[in-house]
Amino acid sequence: MRARGAKVTDIAVIVVAADDGVMPQTVEAIDHAKAAEVPVMVAVNKIDKEGADPNRVRGELAQQGLTPADWGGDTEFVDVSAKTKQNLEDLLETLVTLADIQELRANPNADASGFVIESRLDPGRGPVVTLLIHRGRMKVSDSVVAGEHWGRVRAMHDYRGQAIDEATPGMPVEILGFDGVPDAGETFRVVDSDREAKRVANERSIRVKNEALARQGGRRVSLEDVLARAERGEKELNLVLKADVAGSLEALADEIVRLPQEQVQVNIIREGVGGIAESDVMLAAASDGVIIGFNVRPVGNAGQVAEREGVEIRTYSVIYNIVGDLRDAMEGLLDAKEVEEAVGTAEVRATFKASRVGTIAGCYVTDGLIRRGVQCRLVRDGTVVYDGRVGSLRRFKDDVREVTSGMECGIVLENYPDPKEGDVIEAYEIKQVEQTLG
Repeated sequence: MRARGAKVTDIAVIVVAADDGVMPQTVEAIDHAKAAEVPVMVAVNKIDKEGADPNRVRGELAQQGLTPADWGGDTEFVDVSAKTKQNLEDLLETLVTLADIQELRANPNADASGFVIESRLDPGRGPVVTLLIHRGRMKVSDSVVAGEHWGRVRAMHDYRGQAIDEATPGMPVEILGFDGVPDAGETFRVVDSDREAKRVANERSIRVKNEALARQGGRRVSLEDVLARAERGEKELNLVLKADVAGSLEALADEIVRLPQEQVQVNIIREGVGGIAESDVMLAAASDGVIIGFNVRPVGNAGQVAEREGVEIRTYSVIYNIVGDLRDAMEGLLDAKEVEEAVGTAEVRATFKASRVGTIAGCYVTDGLIRRGVQCRLVRDGTVVYDGRVGSLRRFKDDVREVTSGMECGIVLENYPDPKEGDVIEAYEIKQVEQTLG
């Protein structure tokens, strides 16, 4: 993500905490900015904190090749406090001055083009894509194409969430209207018509599929392939990755690629944004693979199909837990660990406002049971939108301890005021069990 950010920007601002100094991620960010050959300036933050030492930060960064201008170097430093807003105006003025020196200009009258910064599948609004306008002017109703996806801009919002009608160079905007979720880092451009956008997207889609087939030797991965490799003594772990947003998916795939591959070869056979679908399960079954979900859940019949086909679905909310489990599995070290055990599920069929307790979700328990105080997550179209506890549980007007399958109840979630009809509440417990992976 840092590499992508460096490639799409014109000026990189390295933010360093005045009390912590230069950290490994700071050095990584500097390396990416240098590789992208963009001008760099430094914001030394948290100067209001006790123990802050901006001069120590300057010395550490000078060792990384960023010598302050007031020390005779060519890198501008500004000491700021994001909390108290001290010197933020100086930071903006320095940015403007540096932009003038670099003669950074963009044509605001051309057809808009730029980069996809982030994308996700919103349960209520569909594909939501964050774009950074590099040149030109984008308007609502423009036809746009990004990678294998196209669309017409139905709505556009600025960084404050305010609806706007057009965006000019340098503006980050969130738009609705794409037919799918383009990859983060993909370039986009506005074209003359929906027909042209669809044609370009289809051509790119065909090219990407052909390239994928070529990498696989012209055919899909099958169970027979995996068994044949196993007979030859080759150990492989095939993964289907699904995440809630494209940025998380990219970070997860990058961490998995970095795993040591000496004992077991890890192959990512599919990656995508959104809930775990039946097609993901069938692909994992055909390739003897495992499905990894980050902040997403199975949708439709995917869970039942996975159980029938013997496909393991593992869901997580922390990327490092995924990487740790994969590393342990590859080394044969998966001991007993904390895992989730399903307690019950309930469908939200209506919502009611109550002044004292907030929003009450009128639910029907479809499986197992729901207990007051149990850990739970709220799933909307396959995406986890809340993870917490059942705050209160009622049957009609009575507070109850638990409600079993086939019964209706009212549920209030702790610190979550916005359940919606169609949501699914999954109750679970954390237990110590022996794990298997693959």
